[in-house]
Amino acid sequence: MQFFSHDGFELAFIDEGEGDPILLIHGFASTHFVNWVAPGWVKTLRDAGFRVIALDNRGHGRSSKSHEKADYTPSRMAGDAAALLDHLGIARAHVMGYSMGARISAFLALEHPEKVATLIFGGLGIGMIDGVGEWDEIAEALLAPDPAAITSERGQMFRKFADQTKSDREALAACIATSRELLSQVQVASIEQPTLVAVGTRDDIAGSPDMLAALLPNGAAFAIERRDHMLAVGDRSFKARALAFLEEHPLDGA
Repeated sequence: MQFFSHDGFELAFIDEGEGDPILLIHGFASTHFVNWVAPGWVKTLRDAGFRVIALDNRGHGRSSKSHEKADYTPSRMAGDAAALLDHLGIARAHVMGYSMGARISAFLALEHPEKVATLIFGGLGIGMIDGVGEWDEIAEALLAPDPAAITSERGQMFRKFADQTKSDREALAACIATSRELLSQVQVASIEQPTLVAVGTRDDIAGSPDMLAALLPNGAAFAIERRDHMLAVGDRSFKARALAFLEEHPLDGA
């Protein structure tokens, strides 16, 4: 892995392959490895002729951690992604994010539009505007001294995931408090880049991909059949649709 400094954080990233660059931004409590390497995305994209860049978001993986809620707004994390592209001398890239990473990608497109050629939002549909439910229970679960005492099913799921990835649970609790900032319909409607919105049909977190895609000037929706929020990310049909979308919108034409 490589590292660079931005906004007081040491941020870890990988940079593999040659060709048009695509920046991958992982979801909450995940890492570049769990979200993109293990499910085969990095290999799939690299084999398809892309230069694949993926970072560990602040507070996650091998990047440095903070326990301050103010450090985890989508805008500040989008700033990390923009700074990484600058660090690598990349003026413009495809951008793909999953769940929280999709929200960060949207903020990147809004605040640094010149850097974003196309967007793929995975695991987040109209929830980007309407919200993704009550998540305070997840923060409580992350901070619970005894995981056996967690009664929330969603809290249990994320606590188990955080423990499996050996995450800093206090940093994640801070992150979840501020990283869920909602976008307005007006903001979404101003994202002009070609955008694919892909959500599992059994995903009870993301919200409708069709509703979000309808608000985007150049949006398209894709249903990842029979997949929930956790399993959709590695789905073969999702990979195939993403590759087709990228082929439809090459960097020099997007």
